[in-house]
Amino acid sequence: MRAAVLLNTTAKAMKDEPEAQAERVAEAFRAAAISADVRMVPCDQIPEATRAAAATDVDVVVLGGGDGTISSGAEVLVGGDKRLGVLPLGTLNHFARDLGIPIELDGAVRAIAEGAVRQVDVGDANGRVFLNNSSLGLYPEMLRGREQLRQCRGHGRVLAMIKAGVEVFRRMPVMAVTLRAMGGATRFVTPFVFVGNNRYEMSLFERGVRPALDKGELSVYVARNTGRFGILRLGLSALLGRLDQARDFDATCVPELDLEARRTAIYLAVDGEIVPMSLPIRFRVRERALRVLAPAATA
Repeated sequence: MRAAVLLNTTAKAMKDEPEAQAERVAEAFRAAAISADVRMVPCDQIPEATRAAAATDVDVVVLGGGDGTISSGAEVLVGGDKRLGVLPLGTLNHFARDLGIPIELDGAVRAIAEGAVRQVDVGDANGRVFLNNSSLGLYPEMLRGREQLRQCRGHGRVLAMIKAGVEVFRRMPVMAVTLRAMGGATRFVTPFVFVGNNRYEMSLFERGVRPALDKGELSVYVARNTGRFGILRLGLSALLGRLDQARDFDATCVPELDLEARRTAIYLAVDGEIVPMSLPIRFRVRERALRVLAPAATA
C-alpha cells in the first residue's frame, strides 16, 4: 500500500516538536509495511494538498489533525474513488471515534493498514461538506468570540471561551427560523440549531454518540428558548459537553432540510470551523459518498 500522509502543522499533537512527531508518524507507517510520503502542511493548504495527493497513484490519502482538518480535506475526496485514512491528532476527534478508529498513533495506522473500506455518508450545507455536524446561533457565536479574543488579546483557549460566553449571554441572541422538511414547515424562535450527519443520541457532544454513519439521515436539534438564564445554562452545557436531547431540544431526523430566516447570511459552525453561509440553507445527506479505511462496522 502507498499512502500520501498530510499532517496539519497546527494540530494539537503537532504543536510540540512537530518534526519529531512527523518522524514518529513515518516510523509507524514503516512498521505497518506502508510506503508513506509524510508531509507537514499548513492548515489553510490542506484542501489543495489533498487534491494534489488524490491526483497521484497513491492508494490512500491520510489526513492527520482534528475534525476540522479531516473535514476540509475529506471534502475534496467526496464522490471519488480515492480512500481516506484518518490520524486523529486533534482535541476531540469525533469522526475517528465514531468510526472506531483508535486515538493512539500505532492503532490508527493499523486501522489504515488492516481496516475495511467503509462507505459513509456526509452532510451537505449549501454545497459545504460536513462529516460530523453543523450549527448556527449560540455555539458558532461563542466560537467566533473565542477566536477574536485569542487573536486580538492573546487569551488562552479556555479563558477566551468563558469571556465569549459571557458576551453572548449579555446580548441574549435568539433568531426566528423556519424549517421545511418532509412537506411541512415549522417556525421557531431559538438560540441554537444543530444539524448532524446521521443520528446523534442524547448528549450531542459526548464521545461515540453516533451508532452509524451510513443511514442517510440528518439529526436536527432546535434549542428551546428558555430566556436569558436558560441560554447561559445551554452555553455552559455545550462547553462542558452535557447537552441533553430531552431537556434542551426539539429533535427529529429527516433526509433533507431547508432553513430560512429574515436575513441574507449567517455564520455556520461546520465541524468546529466557522464559515459564512448565505441564506436560505439547504441541508442534505450525500449517502455513502466517502470511502474511509476504518475497523469494520459491528452489527
